Amino acid sequence: QVRLVESGGGFVQAGGSLRLSCKASGGTFTNFTMGWFRQAPGKEREFVAAISRRSRSTDYIDSVRGRFAISRDNAKNTVYMQMDSLKPDDTAVYYCAAAAKLALSRTISRYSHWGQGTQVTVSS
Repeated sequence: QVRLVESGGGFVQAGGSLRLSCKASGGTFTNFTMGWFRQAPGKEREFVAAISRRSRSTDYIDSVRGRFAISRDNAKNTVYMQMDSLKPDDTAVYYCAAAAKLALSRTISRYSHWGQGTQVTVSS
């Protein structure tokens, strides 16, 4: 069973930066496309970014493109998301997710494994 554990969330002022990490265990990391999703209070969970198994392809929602960067280190079974120029609208719980042998996808149901989430709060 794949287990995902996120870290790196916190409280930051607008314009600041955070780096999220997600450590995977219990599976072959290179079998999985990895994604980051977020859920703000009172809103549905939404796709943020995804990276293919060998880092050849990435995808971002428009609102974070140019500010966030997803990457992975397959030797460390870890996926990262560098978040710069943070805005109050980025405030949410951020979730790491894994999809087995899948091309990049923004669809929540395509991801079979999820972490517990890490809170990101951006003050204005």
